[in-house]
Amino acid sequence: MMLYYDLHIHTALSPCASDDMTPNNIVNMASIKGLDVIAITDHNSAKNVKAVYNLGLKKGLIVVPGIEVQTREEVHILCYFYSVDECAKFSEIINENLIKIKNEKTIFGNQFVMDEEDNVIEEIDYSLLISSNLSINEIFEYMEGKGVAVPAHVNRPSYSIVSNLGFIPNIKNLTTIEISKGIVTENFLHSYPEYGKYKIIRSSDAHYLGDISEREEFLPCEFGLKSIVDWLYG
Repeated sequence: MMLYYDLHIHTALSPCASDDMTPNNIVNMASIKGLDVIAITDHNSAKNVKAVYNLGLKKGLIVVPGIEVQTREEVHILCYFYSVDECAKFSEIINENLIKIKNEKTIFGNQFVMDEEDNVIEEIDYSLLISSNLSINEIFEYMEGKGVAVPAHVNRPSYSIVSNLGFIPNIKNLTTIEISKGIVTENFLHSYPEYGKYKIIRSSDAHYLGDISEREEFLPCEFGLKSIVDWLYG
Protein backbone atom coordinates (compact mmCIF):
# COMPACT_ATOMS: atom_id res chain seq x y z
CA MET A 1 0.00 0.00 0.00
CA MET A 2 1.13 3.56 -0.70
CA LEU A 3 0.22 6.26 1.79
CA TYR A 4 0.85 9.81 0.60
CA TYR A 5 2.20 11.95 3.39
CA ASP A 6 3.51 15.19 4.80
CA LEU A 7 5.14 14.52 8.15
CA HIS A 8 6.29 18.03 9.07
CA ILE A 9 3.48 20.56 9.51
CA HIS A 10 3.30 23.46 11.95
CA THR A 11 0.11 24.90 13.41
CA ALA A 12 -0.62 28.39 14.68
CA LEU A 13 1.05 27.32 17.92
CA SER A 14 4.45 27.73 16.27
CA PRO A 15 5.17 31.47 16.29
CA CYS A 16 6.79 31.33 12.87
CA ALA A 17 3.62 29.81 11.35
CA SER A 18 0.62 31.65 9.98
CA ASP A 19 -2.40 32.16 12.23
CA ASP A 20 -4.35 30.49 9.40
CA MET A 21 -2.71 27.17 10.32
CA THR A 22 -5.72 26.12 12.37
CA PRO A 23 -6.69 22.49 13.01
CA ASN A 24 -9.60 22.55 10.55
CA ASN A 25 -7.70 24.43 7.86
CA ILE A 26 -4.80 21.98 8.02
CA VAL A 27 -6.98 18.86 7.89
CA ASN A 28 -9.13 20.26 5.09
CA MET A 29 -6.13 21.35 3.03
CA ALA A 30 -4.45 17.96 3.49
CA SER A 31 -7.67 16.27 2.35
CA ILE A 32 -8.00 18.57 -0.66
CA LYS A 33 -4.43 17.72 -1.64
CA GLY A 34 -5.16 14.01 -1.42
CA LEU A 35 -2.87 13.17 1.47
CA ASP A 36 -3.42 10.03 3.56
CA VAL A 37 -1.08 10.91 6.42
CA ILE A 38 0.12 14.10 8.06
CA ALA A 39 2.08 14.83 11.22
CA ILE A 40 1.73 17.86 13.45
CA THR A 41 5.19 18.95 14.56
CA ASP A 42 5.11 22.27 16.34
CA HIS A 43 8.21 23.71 17.95
CA ASN A 44 8.75 22.27 21.44
CA SER A 45 5.06 21.68 22.13
CA ALA A 46 2.22 19.31 21.26
CA LYS A 47 -0.69 21.36 22.54
CA ASN A 48 -2.47 21.39 19.15
CA VAL A 49 -1.92 17.74 18.32
CA LYS A 50 -5.09 16.33 19.90
CA ALA A 51 -7.44 18.73 18.11
CA VAL A 52 -5.92 17.94 14.70
CA TYR A 53 -5.79 14.21 15.49
CA ASN A 54 -9.51 14.11 16.36
CA LEU A 55 -10.45 16.08 13.25
CA GLY A 56 -8.36 13.71 11.16
CA LEU A 57 -10.30 10.73 12.50
CA LYS A 58 -13.52 12.28 11.22
CA LYS A 59 -12.00 12.85 7.77
CA GLY A 60 -10.28 9.48 7.41
CA LEU A 61 -6.89 11.22 7.60
CA ILE A 62 -4.14 9.68 9.74
CA VAL A 63 -2.55 12.30 11.98
CA VAL A 64 0.75 11.22 13.51
CA PRO A 65 1.25 12.88 16.90
CA GLY A 66 4.55 14.74 16.81
CA ILE A 67 6.82 17.49 18.10
CA GLU A 68 9.82 19.23 16.58
CA VAL A 69 12.25 19.45 19.47
CA GLN A 70 15.13 21.89 19.50
CA THR A 71 17.86 20.13 21.43
CA ARG A 72 20.60 21.51 23.63
CA GLU A 73 22.86 21.39 20.54
CA GLU A 74 20.36 23.59 18.61
CA VAL A 75 19.44 20.64 16.41
CA HIS A 76 15.85 20.04 15.30
CA ILE A 77 14.59 16.51 15.88
CA LEU A 78 11.17 15.31 14.74
CA CYS A 79 9.58 13.02 17.32
CA TYR A 80 6.69 10.82 16.15
CA PHE A 81 4.59 8.90 18.68
CA TYR A 82 2.35 5.86 18.73
CA SER A 83 -0.27 7.76 20.71
CA VAL A 84 -1.53 11.25 21.45
CA ASP A 85 -1.13 10.60 25.17
CA GLU A 86 2.57 9.71 24.87
CA CYS A 87 3.11 12.79 22.73
CA ALA A 88 1.40 14.98 25.34
CA LYS A 89 3.54 13.51 28.13
CA PHE A 90 6.69 14.28 26.19
CA SER A 91 5.44 17.79 25.52
CA GLU A 92 5.27 18.36 29.27
CA ILE A 93 8.82 17.08 29.69
CA ILE A 94 10.04 19.49 27.02
CA ASN A 95 8.14 22.30 28.72
CA GLU A 96 9.92 21.56 31.99
CA ASN A 97 13.24 21.79 30.13
CA LEU A 98 12.65 25.16 28.49
CA ILE A 99 13.91 28.46 29.82
CA LYS A 100 10.84 30.67 29.96
CA ILE A 101 11.68 33.72 27.87
CA LYS A 102 8.82 36.02 26.90
CA ASN A 103 7.61 35.56 23.36
CA GLU A 104 7.83 38.88 21.54
CA LYS A 105 4.81 38.14 19.36
CA THR A 106 5.05 41.40 17.41
CA ILE A 107 8.39 40.11 16.14
CA PHE A 108 8.07 36.31 16.13
CA GLY A 109 4.31 35.75 15.90
CA ASN A 110 1.46 34.40 17.98
CA GLN A 111 1.45 31.04 19.76
CA PHE A 112 -2.17 29.89 19.73
CA VAL A 113 -3.58 26.70 21.25
CA MET A 114 -6.87 25.84 19.53
CA ASP A 115 -9.80 23.46 19.93
CA GLU A 116 -11.55 21.38 17.26
CA GLU A 117 -13.63 24.40 16.22
CA ASP A 118 -10.53 26.58 15.72
CA ASN A 119 -11.28 28.64 18.81
CA VAL A 120 -8.21 30.01 20.59
CA ILE A 121 -8.32 28.47 24.06
CA GLU A 122 -4.84 29.46 25.22
CA GLU A 123 -1.95 31.65 24.15
CA ILE A 124 1.55 30.58 25.18
CA ASP A 125 3.39 33.68 26.39
CA TYR A 126 6.91 32.23 26.55
CA SER A 127 8.98 31.54 23.45
CA LEU A 128 8.86 28.10 21.85
CA LEU A 129 11.71 29.04 19.50
CA ILE A 130 14.53 28.23 21.88
CA SER A 131 16.63 25.19 22.70
CA SER A 132 15.47 22.80 25.36
CA ASN A 133 17.89 21.41 27.91
CA LEU A 134 17.60 17.95 26.35
CA SER A 135 20.47 16.54 24.30
CA ILE A 136 20.16 14.62 21.04
CA ASN A 137 21.08 11.39 22.82
CA GLU A 138 18.51 12.03 25.55
CA ILE A 139 15.80 12.51 22.93
CA PHE A 140 16.61 9.22 21.21
CA GLU A 141 16.80 7.37 24.52
CA TYR A 142 13.43 8.74 25.61
CA MET A 143 11.73 7.79 22.33
CA GLU A 144 12.64 4.10 22.57
CA GLY A 145 9.40 2.14 22.75
CA LYS A 146 7.26 5.27 22.46
CA GLY A 147 7.82 6.14 18.82
CA VAL A 148 10.66 7.26 16.58
CA ALA A 149 13.02 10.24 16.44
CA VAL A 150 14.05 11.62 13.05
CA PRO A 151 16.67 14.36 12.49
CA ALA A 152 14.90 17.18 10.65
CA HIS A 153 15.92 18.82 7.35
CA VAL A 154 19.48 17.45 7.52
CA ASN A 155 20.36 19.29 4.29
CA ARG A 156 19.89 22.76 5.78
CA PRO A 157 22.72 25.07 6.87
CA SER A 158 21.13 25.75 10.26
CA TYR A 159 19.35 23.80 13.01
CA SER A 160 20.23 20.47 11.39
CA ILE A 161 22.30 17.65 12.81
CA VAL A 162 24.73 17.85 9.88
CA SER A 163 25.20 21.63 9.99
CA ASN A 164 25.62 21.79 13.76
CA LEU A 165 27.64 18.62 14.40
CA GLY A 166 29.26 18.26 11.00
CA PHE A 167 28.03 14.68 10.57
CA ILE A 168 25.35 12.24 11.68
CA PRO A 169 26.71 10.40 14.72
CA ASN A 170 26.16 6.69 15.35
CA ILE A 171 23.04 6.83 17.53
CA LYS A 172 21.06 3.80 18.61
CA ASN A 173 17.60 3.72 16.98
CA LEU A 174 18.48 6.37 14.37
CA THR A 175 16.99 4.77 11.27
CA THR A 176 15.36 7.61 9.32
CA ILE A 177 16.35 11.14 8.36
CA GLU A 178 14.37 13.98 6.80
CA ILE A 179 15.38 16.20 3.90
CA SER A 180 13.52 19.26 2.67
CA LYS A 181 10.75 18.95 0.09
CA GLY A 182 12.69 20.83 -2.57
CA ILE A 183 15.73 18.55 -2.39
CA VAL A 184 16.10 15.68 -4.86
CA THR A 185 16.94 12.54 -2.89
CA GLU A 186 19.37 11.24 -5.52
CA ASN A 187 21.26 14.53 -5.55
CA PHE A 188 21.44 14.55 -1.76
CA LEU A 189 22.85 11.02 -1.71
CA HIS A 190 25.34 11.93 -4.41
CA SER A 191 26.71 14.58 -2.04
CA TYR A 192 26.34 12.41 1.08
CA PRO A 193 26.57 8.76 -0.05
CA GLU A 194 27.28 7.67 3.54
CA TYR A 195 23.68 8.54 4.45
CA GLY A 196 22.27 6.00 2.02
CA LYS A 197 22.01 3.57 4.95
CA TYR A 198 19.07 5.56 6.36
CA LYS A 199 15.48 5.72 5.24
CA ILE A 200 14.87 9.19 3.84
CA ILE A 201 11.60 11.10 4.03
CA ARG A 202 10.81 14.44 2.42
CA SER A 203 8.29 16.75 4.03
CA SER A 204 7.20 20.35 3.66
CA ASP A 205 7.95 21.93 7.05
CA ALA A 206 4.76 23.85 6.24
CA HIS A 207 4.19 27.13 8.03
CA TYR A 208 1.48 28.25 5.59
CA LEU A 209 -1.46 26.32 4.16
CA GLY A 210 -0.17 26.53 0.62
CA ASP A 211 3.11 24.93 1.69
CA ILE A 212 1.51 21.61 2.66
CA SER A 213 2.76 18.91 0.31
CA GLU A 214 0.89 17.69 -2.72
CA ARG A 215 0.28 13.98 -3.32
CA GLU A 216 3.94 13.28 -4.14
CA GLU A 217 5.80 11.39 -1.39
CA PHE A 218 4.52 8.06 -0.12
CA LEU A 219 5.18 5.52 2.61
CA PRO A 220 5.10 1.87 1.52
CA CYS A 221 3.24 0.57 4.55
CA GLU A 222 -0.17 -0.48 5.82
CA PHE A 223 -2.87 2.02 6.74
CA GLY A 224 -2.72 2.83 10.44
CA LEU A 225 -0.75 4.94 12.91
CA LYS A 226 1.21 2.03 14.39
CA SER A 227 2.30 0.67 11.01
CA ILE A 228 3.52 4.13 9.95
CA VAL A 229 5.60 4.71 13.09
CA ASP A 230 6.89 1.12 12.86
CA TRP A 231 7.99 1.72 9.27
CA LEU A 232 9.83 4.90 10.23
CA TYR A 233 11.49 3.10 13.12
CA GLY A 234 12.28 -0.20 11.44
